[in-house]
Amino acid sequence: MRGSAFLLFASFLFISCQGQPKQVSLPVNKDDNSLLWQISGKDLKQKSYLFGTFHLMCRSDIQFSNQLKTAINNASELYMELDMDDPAVMLGGMMMMNMKDGKKLKDLYTPAEYEKVSSFFKDSLHMPLNFLEGVKPYFLVAMMYPKMMPCKSVSGVEEELMKLARQNKKEIKGLETLEFQAAVFDTIPYEQQAKELLKSIDSLPSYTLYFDSMVQVYKNQQLDKMETLFNDEDFGMDEYKDILLDDRNKNWVNQLNTIMKKESVFVAVGAGHLVGDQGLIALLKKEGYTLKPVLNK
Repeated sequence: MRGSAFLLFASFLFISCQGQPKQVSLPVNKDDNSLLWQISGKDLKQKSYLFGTFHLMCRSDIQFSNQLKTAINNASELYMELDMDDPAVMLGGMMMMNMKDGKKLKDLYTPAEYEKVSSFFKDSLHMPLNFLEGVKPYFLVAMMYPKMMPCKSVSGVEEELMKLARQNKKEIKGLETLEFQAAVFDTIPYEQQAKELLKSIDSLPSYTLYFDSMVQVYKNQQLDKMETLFNDEDFGMDEYKDILLDDRNKNWVNQLNTIMKKESVFVAVGAGHLVGDQGLIALLKKEGYTLKPVLNK
């Protein structure tokens, strides 16, 4: 499942306007299976934190530990994939969803294929496809996710973290611009995206099981199993993994090298960006930082 875009956090310690908040120590997890990681060492004056999010879940499944809240309090700023606290990002996002050069879904399918997609969106999602003609197919795949979920009230981990951030007056920043993320999806041929959308519709029961497995693995914080699921050739993203994950991870690490020298930050990005030998945990270790899994229950 794709995963690319957003969000963050909260606090309950007094923060002096003169500088960094006093950092509270956090317990280390017994193994590497944690979504929350502490970053220290190298030339850092204060610890920073890395947290893996999930872009869409049942709202009742989203719970934040006291350790995570403490990590947020320890940090001065919050970094997400995008600065979702900026209204311009949300407004611009609607425009960035469209394909370039006036491309339409009808250009990507045979008449029979288009009819199948159109019927699915009308009958199952109650969305007339003619209103979505210019939208990039990967975004249409994302619109199917609620259909795969056993609840009516859904939210993103990032969205809930942002509520905490606003409550505690934490500044939110983005590692990428909306224009950059839009360009990432333009790099993947629309024809290939269209095939993925059709495959998702044809294999909805299988995709639903896969999505449920991803949610369970995320809730259990099993990073080793998460990596296995991402590498599943039937549902994974091997062909475009470098575009969707690896290249972006390297870019983020380059930014964090500068950002973390100046202040303590809490970084929240899709959990898929954490795992693997090109994931953020491995890349930050290669840069010379010490990363420790934090108890997050």
